[in-house]
Amino acid sequence: MVYGIDKTMPDRVASWRNRGYRVHLMTGVAWGDYQDYLYGRFDGVNHEDNAQTDRNGKKIGHGGDVWYMCPAENYGEYLCVGVQRGLDAGVEAVHLEEPEFWARAGFSEGFKREWQSYYKEPWQAPDSSADAQWRASKLKYYLYRRALQQVFDHIQAFNKRTGKKVRCYVPTHSLINYAHWCIVSPQSSLAQLAGCDGYIAQVWTGTSRTPNHFRGVMKERTFETAFLEYGAMQNLVRATGRSVWFLNDPIEDNPRHDWTDYRSNWESTLVASLLQPEVSKYEVAPWPERVFGGIYPRNAKPEDQRPIPPDYATELQVVMNALNDMKQPKVEWSCGTRGIGVLVSDSLMFQREQPTPSDPNMAHFYGLALPFLKRGIPITPVQLENVTLPHFLDEQKVLLLSYTGQKPQSAEVHPRLASWVRRGGVLVFVDDDKDPYNQAREWWNEDGKTTRIPRQHLFECLGLKDEQLTGSPVRVGKGSVVWLRANPAKFALSPADDLILKSTVQMAAMLNGILWVETNHLVLRRGPYCLAAGLDESISAPAEVLTGRFINLFDPALKLRRSVAVTPGSRLFLLDLDAVKSKQPRLLASACKALPLKSGEGTQAWTVEGVGNTRGIVLLATDKAPKRIQLDGAEHKDFNYSAEEGLLHIHFPNEARPRVLAVEY
Repeated sequence: MVYGIDKTMPDRVASWRNRGYRVHLMTGVAWGDYQDYLYGRFDGVNHEDNAQTDRNGKKIGHGGDVWYMCPAENYGEYLCVGVQRGLDAGVEAVHLEEPEFWARAGFSEGFKREWQSYYKEPWQAPDSSADAQWRASKLKYYLYRRALQQVFDHIQAFNKRTGKKVRCYVPTHSLINYAHWCIVSPQSSLAQLAGCDGYIAQVWTGTSRTPNHFRGVMKERTFETAFLEYGAMQNLVRATGRSVWFLNDPIEDNPRHDWTDYRSNWESTLVASLLQPEVSKYEVAPWPERVFGGIYPRNAKPEDQRPIPPDYATELQVVMNALNDMKQPKVEWSCGTRGIGVLVSDSLMFQREQPTPSDPNMAHFYGLALPFLKRGIPITPVQLENVTLPHFLDEQKVLLLSYTGQKPQSAEVHPRLASWVRRGGVLVFVDDDKDPYNQAREWWNEDGKTTRIPRQHLFECLGLKDEQLTGSPVRVGKGSVVWLRANPAKFALSPADDLILKSTVQMAAMLNGILWVETNHLVLRRGPYCLAAGLDESISAPAEVLTGRFINLFDPALKLRRSVAVTPGSRLFLLDLDAVKSKQPRLLASACKALPLKSGEGTQAWTVEGVGNTRGIVLLATDKAPKRIQLDGAEHKDFNYSAEEGLLHIHFPNEARPRVLAVEY
């Protein structure tokens, strides 16, 4: 990927294409070096009043005069001109990164013009009322969807003219993170846009280490947060026909951490991503120079700053190569009860600012999710806007829903939820009806003409009256509904109230014949690979012990292990050697790209290429001892063979060029 649409971009594209690479173009949608647009060099008009602006009149920037933009239509036209440079240069795909509108913005003259055009009424300060904040957020949501559609349309017109098939993707943070960080983005609505081929889920340490509450304690829970973020992104595209790639960044944007921090958190986010078995596409090292060439921590004394540890550089390359093999049809879980989801709407992003913001640390969401995830139940964030899609809810047995902190964007979702319940689903509604955004002018109250709230419309679709629901399950068709009359934030902020929620959901599930299981781990087998995470703040139980013949791909030495305990806090990415048995020698793992070459009788060969100045390793399963090994035409002696284990480890310094590695038996 080349980044940015400035006038140097075509030369940068050519420099990679000339070396045989397929090239994609990535550029920011909300911000970039777009001074030509700002200062009138694009169309002769100064557009500084389209910079996102807060209530104090301060422009919201990304450093210097790189402002987050309020995307007027002429801004979309400007992006199209820049993207066209990439199309002319031969890029195969365009990535429009991070369409972001800050919730605290909405005070620029450009935004006021858009408000008047969209609502046909004078602008209101977003912090003047819950209704004004809601309407401002809806407008921000629409504006970036419109800007992206402009660029998609431009690219599709180019494809039609030329017969090419340039694809369009949107790299974006998860809904959970954007809501937590008080940012509005189009999210699920992009899947409905013509020309959008899918997303890159920008989930990594930087988003997932954002602290949250569980049992009244606020702290970083990187694994759990990443698991929920990746789950939300997977549910964004499930049943839509779009694709999603999971980002796996080995460090993060904050350069003030050390390598131990980056490594442990990366292992947590990686395992969290691999515990979503429906996704098998990944983006690795989006900024490789800051990984393999970075010196950290940046704020430390020079003598305390370090380049990437050699073991970590090797580990990363082993894992990056293994990710090519994650499309595995056989999937097997060892964990708590499956089929439990928590419904989330894009409107989580609409209630994040003054005058009445929802919980600043998203306790209304984490209060519904963490009590189950911490008990080994792989709860899934389920996109509310997608429940109208055919078969979208088929795998869900229990759904938790609250309209505290979010609202349904359309009435169509409620009949579908009611139909799902009648077919046997269990709906646990957790709400005290006190959210001030219930009174925002919307479809449920006929644009402010009534006092009806969205929960009432849902219950009407279910055929229920309020007095029927007293905290116990009520049968609706083959399923059940429970109304727990509480703010869901209490189940995160209280030291013990998560037990109330857990017991209520457990009771409802068991009444519907759903077996209830709790564990202190999550273990998933994907073909020959085994992913495992030991959970802290969990139930008291012996650690799960995995026995067999395993290679931990987080171990840069790729040593054989016959027993692995899944203890609290452990993160494991295992290759089960008993699941990859072969009569012929077989490559198992490599800390380099290893592409097979046509081999003769009794020999095997690969081209190997890795990150320069790092330690390479190739692991082969073979019951034959090597007679001779050659690297780049020269005899190679740095290897270890164990006849007992049937494993051959070959070590060499990586080079950033292809070389032939040949093994003769």
